Amino acid sequence: MQTSLMRLSADTTQTVPMRVVREADSQESASFVSTAPRVFIEANTIPSSFSEVRRDHIIPVFVKDNEPLISQADFIQVTIGAVREVFRGEQVLAPHVRVSHPIKGRIPEAKDKPAAQLQDWERTLYYERLMFAIEVPTLLETVGGNPLTLVVGGVKSYNLDNLYNRKGTAEHFKLFIGFENMVCTNMCVRSDGFAGDVRASSLDQLEKAILSLLRTYDPRQHLRQLQALTEHSLTERQFAQLVGRCRMYQHLPVPAKQQIAPLLYGDQQLATVCKDYYRDQSFCRDENGDISLWRLYNLFTGANKSTYIDQFLDRSVNALDFALQVQSAVEGRSMSWYLS
Repeated sequence: MQTSLMRLSADTTQTVPMRVVREADSQESASFVSTAPRVFIEANTIPSSFSEVRRDHIIPVFVKDNEPLISQADFIQVTIGAVREVFRGEQVLAPHVRVSHPIKGRIPEAKDKPAAQLQDWERTLYYERLMFAIEVPTLLETVGGNPLTLVVGGVKSYNLDNLYNRKGTAEHFKLFIGFENMVCTNMCVRSDGFAGDVRASSLDQLEKAILSLLRTYDPRQHLRQLQALTEHSLTERQFAQLVGRCRMYQHLPVPAKQQIAPLLYGDQQLATVCKDYYRDQSFCRDENGDISLWRLYNLFTGANKSTYIDQFLDRSVNALDFALQVQSAVEGRSMSWYLS
């Protein structure tokens, strides 16, 4: 663990050239190398690529002045640049991209054509919501026997922006940095690696926000928290009570909820947690029915893959907060309504 952690905390002001492995593209074929797609989120998303987003997706504009918003491709590009700057000397892979909520159209000249007769060049398309993840595979650690690699990414949802305005209006972004479990592509994100409401009206402002997040994130503390989860377990009875209370939490009166550590997971995700407690090949219970908190945490992050892009990162952070709260109760340092 020591070697790559030392690199993570190394001085990022040095001007060491960085070796970058990215996705092949007609304009940057010398520096992009394609990588196998990784399904870090499912829900109603489909895979895409940086080159496809940049080449094929149109860019929404502000209604009042017809000026473009910051495009999803520019968001990805400026994040890649920030990752290169902060993690100089490390390998950076092509961004993995998932998109949802397509907005389809056609050029004016084809407005009267039947849909079946439209040519590809007469169609227009962009996706209202996009999430991407950029792996830094040379920053690799092992927790609970699972290899974790550093990952940086973001979410862009045009539905959060006020398009009935003019250029200069703040646009909304979500940013994250954390680790990806290479066994299952589960995302491990904690609060200091998540910026859930970044507002920027220019690429310069957006870049500053990204750099600030990357430089203030503490990977050592994050890994210590993840490692600590491997040292504690729940019995089958405790797991059953925990899941039961999790289901009850959604229906508690508001005043009662305010006194309890929040849980953002609904019945669909909790059903997946229950099923995987028995069936997941990597994170199921042991022969005695016990389950480590590391495995429990991964059941939650695995269930999170069914979450829509808008809530995915919020639930990722909540999964770790919840697991740490359970850990504190198991250690006897605090009381937990979920286990009481």
